[in-house]
Amino acid sequence: MKGSTLKQRVWISFILLISLTVIVIIVLTYFLYEKFYVEKQIDFLQSHGQAIASQYDQLSQVEFIEKVHWLDNILDINVIYTADPMLLSGGLPFEVEIEETLITFDERQVLLEGETLVFIREHPRFEQDILAVVTPIMKMNGLEAVLFLYMPLVAIDEPFEPIRNILIGLVAFIIIIVSFVTRKITSYFIHPIEKITEVTNQMAEGDFSERLKIIRNDELGQLATSFNRMSFSLEEVEMKRREFLSNVSHELRTPISYMQGYTEAFEEDMITQEKYVQTMKKETAYISRLVDDLLDLAQLEGDTYPITKVPFPFAQLIDDVIQKFEWNANDKKLTIRKELDEEIIVEGDEDRLAQVISNVLSNAIRYSKEYGMIGVRLYAKNNEAVITINDKGIGIPKEDIGKITERFYRVNKGRTRKDGGTGLGLAIVQQIVKLHGGRLTIESEEGGGTTVTIFIPLYLS
Repeated sequence: MKGSTLKQRVWISFILLISLTVIVIIVLTYFLYEKFYVEKQIDFLQSHGQAIASQYDQLSQVEFIEKVHWLDNILDINVIYTADPMLLSGGLPFEVEIEETLITFDERQVLLEGETLVFIREHPRFEQDILAVVTPIMKMNGLEAVLFLYMPLVAIDEPFEPIRNILIGLVAFIIIIVSFVTRKITSYFIHPIEKITEVTNQMAEGDFSERLKIIRNDELGQLATSFNRMSFSLEEVEMKRREFLSNVSHELRTPISYMQGYTEAFEEDMITQEKYVQTMKKETAYISRLVDDLLDLAQLEGDTYPITKVPFPFAQLIDDVIQKFEWNANDKKLTIRKELDEEIIVEGDEDRLAQVISNVLSNAIRYSKEYGMIGVRLYAKNNEAVITINDKGIGIPKEDIGKITERFYRVNKGRTRKDGGTGLGLAIVQQIVKLHGGRLTIESEEGGGTTVTIFIPLYLS
């Protein structure tokens, strides 16, 4: 079956197996039926031979011979009687022109011992097999005579002719039905596999949009559902991968273009050395931040990134971070108001949680207006430490809030870098909070400020 499909191989295998099984059963049934029928005929011949032999002493020789002839005429068997058993072993009685024997010398010896003979062999005259029973008639001085009862096997086979034809037709009918049913069953089970193979080949070529339209409640239906989920996940991963590469390319293209342009301008003495150095320093710093953020995010999104959790006072960590940003806040004439519960203890990675507070607070300062105020509050609720960082800045449009934590997502669709962000800060924040078993919410109103709320499980000793 080289070159054939799985569907064809399964179908052919089913046909061969079931057909062979049916044929074996029918042949075995025919054989056993024929065997039992032959045995029944042997019993029939033996019983009649013994019945006739039992009347040998009750009738005269003439009457006995007439009885034999009468039975020979009315029964569907042939009966030969002879008082000279030598005739059976020397030639056919009454047919001396045929020099063939009905019994062998060894079989004659068996008769001399008073035992009945049963055999199947070819008739010497008619050249067809016969079933014969030879019954000895014994006297005090030994074998007196024999009764030779036989019937052609054709007579035995005749009742089987209609049965044989029926069986042959039945086999043909069963094979046709089995072929049809097997084809349907094979299609039922193999079609989903063929479809999965087809979709898998498309996925191997980079097309993850195809879905399996298989609605079933069995294992194949569950497989199709799982396959569709996998296909959907791979499609999302591929889309994110392409988007990520596009974003990285975009983010790197701008500083590289600046650096190339300023280098050419510096070579042609179009800008001063000081301006050139400042631009190179600014762009390299941006590229450095971008690479650092990308590495951070890649590590945090890995399943094996180690988070070293230790209990520590959360208020102290937040206060330390705020002190680092006081110069930035003062530069924009901003006031940071703190309301921190110093009793709160959390278990986590201090450096990573400090990064969370830093990223959120940095955004609050960056997007706040001068002379504004930023509120930082820490309190406990429902076994969680809740940190809120609120500003009165430019806010976020409602349609952008749900996407603000995506990588490289900026509310400014022009992707301007004038504020210095890489577009990865909140994506990093969300991933760190997630690794600590916490959650992040963002509430904002365009022109009315933004409130970022972080929930971290409390340390329960």
